[in-house]
Amino acid sequence: MKKNKQEKKKSGFGKFLLGAGVGAGLGMLLTKKTGKENREALKNKIDELIKKVKEIDSDEVKKNVQEKIENIKSELTDLDKEKVLKIAKSKAESIKNKAEELVEYVVEKGTPVLQKTANEIREKAIIVTKEVLKKLETEEK
Repeated sequence: MKKNKQEKKKSGFGKFLLGAGVGAGLGMLLTKKTGKENREALKNKIDELIKKVKEIDSDEVKKNVQEKIENIKSELTDLDKEKVLKIAKSKAESIKNKAEELVEYVVEKGTPVLQKTANEIREKAIIVTKEVLKKLETEEK
């Protein structure tokens, strides 16, 4: 099915906006922040990805990406509440695995528009979980 001229313009403009958003996100991610700020930045990145997913045409991809994101958000919320290091380590590993699954799914479905943001979420999730574990280990001593 051929795209008409208006759809092509909309698609090109959407890619431009996505590129601008990714650039702004990278700038935000590369600055030094506290653990709380990094967790908030990760949550914001997840929200950004959700907005982008809603613009995708394929309902199946939207549904699966949104489901994986919700799983990551749920695990992240649980990680914020954890007080026991052993449980926090388990949650951290789960978040890392879910973020990896998200990236693999986006790559598999051939959606390069989402791949960069999904990779940013994975990287930010790793940073956040390491910070939380480090804080809990320090408090335990």
